[in-house]
Amino acid sequence: MSTQASLVLLVDDEYDLCLVMQMALSRIGIKTHIAHNLAQAKHFFNEYQYQACLTDLNLPDGSGLELVKYTVQHFPNTPIAVLTGFGNMEIAITALKAGAFDFVAKPIQQQQLQQMIQRSIRPMMPALHQPRLPEEQPLIGQSAEIEALRHAVKRIAHTTTPVFIGGESGTGKEVVAQLIHQLSHRRNGPFVVINCAAMAEERIESVLFGHQKGSFYGANQNKQGLFASAHGGTLFLDEIAELPLGLQAKLLRALPEQKIRPLGSDQEIALDFRILSASHQNLETLVQQGKFRHDLFYRLHVFDLFLPPLRQRGHDILMLATYFIEQLCLEWGIAQKSLTEHAQKFLLGYHYTGNVRELRNMIECALTRCDAEQIDLIHLQTTNPDKIHRDHPTINHDAVSLIHPNRLEPASSSAIPEEGLQLFLLRVEREILLNTLSITRWNRTLAAKKLRMSFRSLRYRLKKLGLDHE
Repeated sequence: MSTQASLVLLVDDEYDLCLVMQMALSRIGIKTHIAHNLAQAKHFFNEYQYQACLTDLNLPDGSGLELVKYTVQHFPNTPIAVLTGFGNMEIAITALKAGAFDFVAKPIQQQQLQQMIQRSIRPMMPALHQPRLPEEQPLIGQSAEIEALRHAVKRIAHTTTPVFIGGESGTGKEVVAQLIHQLSHRRNGPFVVINCAAMAEERIESVLFGHQKGSFYGANQNKQGLFASAHGGTLFLDEIAELPLGLQAKLLRALPEQKIRPLGSDQEIALDFRILSASHQNLETLVQQGKFRHDLFYRLHVFDLFLPPLRQRGHDILMLATYFIEQLCLEWGIAQKSLTEHAQKFLLGYHYTGNVRELRNMIECALTRCDAEQIDLIHLQTTNPDKIHRDHPTINHDAVSLIHPNRLEPASSSAIPEEGLQLFLLRVEREILLNTLSITRWNRTLAAKKLRMSFRSLRYRLKKLGLDHE
């Protein structure tokens, strides 16, 4: 097989159009081969190594979608885009789900063609000369759902297809987004996370797109937005459902051509990033309710992944618990610990409304009070009694009610803590803070309001209890 740098295959039965595209790409130093049908394109793929491919949707001897699937299966490192005269969103989604990295409608402008091909080639070049990096943050678990998720992540990582990640709060949506980035050709670029639920509505546009000096009161200097910070890498929009409708429209304009206009500027900035998004809410339901734009939904929801709740993942729970124990013990510089059989049964029977995040918090709390070699039930009993199986024979429910923040009624003398009142109250305070922060998804401002304290007081208490790193 011959190898040629910056070589692109153009597949279209319109001879004149192919020549126009060939000349446009030659102006930016990209060489091209031209195929006029499906059979010829497959033959070229077996003879040359291409850095990208652009195919028409309708070919004389078949569909461009067939070439997309063929390329994804046999030449997964070659990005392929689809060109069509029918600007249909359903066709675009079909092409992208088949593995195409982009979708463009005829007539395509020369500058648009050049930018699209450059975007596809630029991330590929390092991968041709560098060894593949190992997975830095693998998905923990062996359940059927996680195995399927792991396979899907590896399959879509090499594309530029927008991916929506759904699932309850705390299931690990950001972990999956980060893994997609780490396995992609953009791994050496930035991974920028935007929590759409944590930004003040009046400042969101400035935070996302940046602003020019003097564009609003307090804008004392030019500032780059988070979109620009993601140039060359991946942009992860977490809790995308929280975006106001007005900003959804501006986001929709920025995504197709990847151009933004900072506040106060009359110049657009061209960027190169991949979009990943996530929400614990059902976007289709929000679309039906008029709370989320239909067109933005299709732009973001090209390929979707779903993370199952932790309570449905069986023995993955113990694998995750062991992983957290090993990581925290290593981080804190303490001896490694294990779980007793009773503790394992307890964790398997627990109802995790906070999912993986709640399990990690439980393990962290247990390690702070465990001086033995094994974590036992007594170290896990600061959790919500409503989530514990009441018929569990080894649980001291008086002790549980004693230290649960909503059940501080007197308990039996046998449940009085041995460490003394001061340490006991610190444990109670820590548990109340963790429960409240879990409910507010670690929104500290909202947590302070629920606890009827100032934000500064909450921040001091989190620092005192070693929780300010979360």
